[in-house]
Amino acid sequence: MNILIYGIGGVGGYFGGKLAQTGHNVTFIARGAHLEAIKKNGLQVKSVNGDFTAKPDLATDNLSKIPEPDLVILGVKSWQVSASAKALQPYLKPESVILPLQNGADNIEKLLKIVPKNQVLGGLCRIISYIKEPGVVEHPAFEPNVIFGEIDNSKSDRVLAIKEVFDEAGFTNKIADDIEAEIWKKFLFICTISGLGGLTRVPIGKIRESEYLYKVMQDTAKEILAVAKAKGINISETDVENTFKGINNQNPETTASTQRDIMDGKPSELENFNGYVVKQGLELGIPTPANKMIYECLLPMEHEARGDE
Repeated sequence: MNILIYGIGGVGGYFGGKLAQTGHNVTFIARGAHLEAIKKNGLQVKSVNGDFTAKPDLATDNLSKIPEPDLVILGVKSWQVSASAKALQPYLKPESVILPLQNGADNIEKLLKIVPKNQVLGGLCRIISYIKEPGVVEHPAFEPNVIFGEIDNSKSDRVLAIKEVFDEAGFTNKIADDIEAEIWKKFLFICTISGLGGLTRVPIGKIRESEYLYKVMQDTAKEILAVAKAKGINISETDVENTFKGINNQNPETTASTQRDIMDGKPSELENFNGYVVKQGLELGIPTPANKMIYECLLPMEHEARGDE
């Protein structure tokens, strides 16, 4: 199988690195100093499960050089999905399939606006990883896993074939029974903690200790659930309860990747998280005051990070 890893950050670096150790043809799309380091030394993955070096068949920033991919794994941020799909489109064959693994609830919708439905899968991953320095990805904690599937949840030959490849690469994965529900369950968790973490600029333990802030998190999650239900997504109050079990079990020093981007003054996934909830709420007639407060308070910082006038 020809596999293209588009974006070699924490997500693409770890899972792409594991795939590059198989017998399949794996190409990395990377940029700048990170690309040059990978070309020189391979991708160094420092993992709690054991360090390894991944040497892809090709590492490049030039899509015109890639073999036609059977599978594209999108490892970019949610706000980069549309631009990435447009860049990829001329280099896809009719049978190529794109698997998005970034955070966010509407990545499938973004892809469907650009490429045919038969070229899109749904997916998500759970992992704690990041670029430590050019050519080095750090995976300090948590057992990485990927959940994926057809948009219609059918157990197609191609998702079964992809599962075999993922099994060969040696990371935990499963084909979802309801991929949209799985995507929204993760979104429920990540959106609930990320924006408020960016706004308060403290780790999750400090937020849990505050009765007021913990209530804001609960309100944020309830609004996300209401929007999901209005969209016909099969999640429930039980999923909110499970989300807070996860929040309560997090290491008190934990910060989310979007929170770190906000704190570092980088462009973030704010529009795709709390901003998305607010806009969907307006469309569907669902009040979202907690998400709106977080979104509006962070928006000036987001504009500044992006250099908007």
